Amino acid sequence: MRLLHTADWHLGRTLEGRKREDEQIAVMDEICCIAEDQKVDAVLMAGDVFDTVNPPASSEALFYETAQRLSLGGKRPLLVIAGNHDSPDRLEASKPLAGRQGIDIIGRPVPQPLVLPVPRTDEKLVIGCIPYPSESRLNEVLSEMNEEEAIQSAYNARVAVLFKQHAQFFRSDTVNLLMTHLFVAGGQESASERPIQVGGAYTVFPSSFPKTAQYIAMGHLHRPQTIGHAPSPARYAGSPLAYSFSEAGQAKSVTVIDVSPGERPLLEELPLSAGRRLVRWQADQGVEQVQRWLDEGRDADAWIDLELTLDEALSMHDIQELRRRNDHFVTIRPIFAKDSSVEETPASRLPIDQLFIRFYKEQTQGAEPGADLIHLFLQMIEEEHAMSEAAAGGIPYETD
Repeated sequence: MRLLHTADWHLGRTLEGRKREDEQIAVMDEICCIAEDQKVDAVLMAGDVFDTVNPPASSEALFYETAQRLSLGGKRPLLVIAGNHDSPDRLEASKPLAGRQGIDIIGRPVPQPLVLPVPRTDEKLVIGCIPYPSESRLNEVLSEMNEEEAIQSAYNARVAVLFKQHAQFFRSDTVNLLMTHLFVAGGQESASERPIQVGGAYTVFPSSFPKTAQYIAMGHLHRPQTIGHAPSPARYAGSPLAYSFSEAGQAKSVTVIDVSPGERPLLEELPLSAGRRLVRWQADQGVEQVQRWLDEGRDADAWIDLELTLDEALSMHDIQELRRRNDHFVTIRPIFAKDSSVEETPASRLPIDQLFIRFYKEQTQGAEPGADLIHLFLQMIEEEHAMSEAAAGGIPYETD
């Protein structure tokens, strides 16, 4: 049978306040087209359907539409588990209707797997669906000791027991899979993931996976990756869009699995192209260099994180001009150049205006104050000195 593994849609997520609904619609359409083109027999969605437990109505509508397309109106099984971002209850609320469409939604860990017939190959798929197994969703306190090592050991042992319970239903004449949403030791994280391990407390080791599972479909980490040292192929499908600049340059994909009973699966990573790329620009030659890149049309289809090396503070006019020319600058971060060749004079030997300049540069990471600002500072110093002298002589002092 042929299966499609996807995860971490995070419908409703923004990028530093920038809406990405159009991109999410496009990538959901792309996933549906891949499922159709590849003629997959079932679709596995390994958690984090939404970005929050209370998603926007438009994101829920997109999920329902996508689920209906992927399930072919009940002809193709779609299995969805809750991730750490999802509300199990909210996700499961549509189960009565979803079940009629061949969609299975599992919000909390259950004690046994699903068994699904696959008519095209005349085989059965046995899949242990284990949503994000937090202590609250397991309804257990795993360790009375408040020590990270003790909690980690207890958590790993408890999840391993859950895996073993599901593996008891695996048979030699069925395709046996496990789908879960958690952090596995050895996985490469991104800044866009909400941590589910406190230190290393909520970490599962690859050796905890059952040897009889032919493939472990995982969600949570946004970088597509296969985990080493697992007894069977264990893979994160990754998110379909890049959700932070820590993912800049990452290729996004879904994974297609060809597998038969008792056989090692064949995996194929199929790239996703929908959505804007996330890129980082480092302009060490100042605003003029950025203007040249804009003239060249560089990364016109991308969200941009700009790091700009400057000698003096960037004016509001310059910032507005950059955003006018390209409204996909997400962040503009000035980095002020420092002249390390100049030997600093001790503060006690500097005139007051040079002290102010030094202080200003320290507070602004190297920006030079303008002449008007220096003049205003000196004027304030003079007025303060005049007021002090007047007070000492008992003479009233008035300012304009």
